[in-house]
Amino acid sequence: MTERREQKFREVIAKRQPNLTIILENVHDPHNIGAVLRSCDSVGVKEIFVLNTEPHLQTESLYLGNQTSSGSRKWVKVNFYTAVEPCFAHIKRDYETIWATHLAEDSKDLYELDLTASVALLFGNEHAGISKEALAHVDGNFLIPQVGMVESLNISVACAVTLYEALRQRMQKGFYAENLQMDETAQKELYDHYCAQHIAREGLEMALKLND
Repeated sequence: MTERREQKFREVIAKRQPNLTIILENVHDPHNIGAVLRSCDSVGVKEIFVLNTEPHLQTESLYLGNQTSSGSRKWVKVNFYTAVEPCFAHIKRDYETIWATHLAEDSKDLYELDLTASVALLFGNEHAGISKEALAHVDGNFLIPQVGMVESLNISVACAVTLYEALRQRMQKGFYAENLQMDETAQKELYDHYCAQHIAREGLEMALKLND
């Protein structure tokens, strides 16, 4: 691995946000998941949760098109669950607050939220939204303000808007500069993982060349 690649790993890892994550429940389109992964990588999210409770979505693994995810799957960990309870038990162990994109009487405006705290952001599927079972585990609901005729956003767009508001707030508090959130031990663990991913990728590419 080149020195430039090693330095890139260290720079990216230092700016990862260990207390910010995304939860996707029963999102049907793998292209949407791939687009969410790209946004997550862009703002420094180190892991997401994909919860698929619908039978036709409960595959043994998560397939994402390479073009949509643009390789982000290698750098953003995907925690894949097929049951609500163990998924949210994991999330509540590592994150303090869960906000859901859901229309309710108590829904807050996105721009009223403190997204510098330890937070998980829940998005439902493209048609039915978030299930009652998942909503039972959230601490509150939020909406993205809209003024158009059709008050809806594609899930990957809604996620990107929300994440970039988190980025804005966290940049103001120096979370990507002088007030980094990843301690040295966590950075070392993630660096080792990235190196292993890089080596595995190079080995695969070499094997493919030899088979041509």
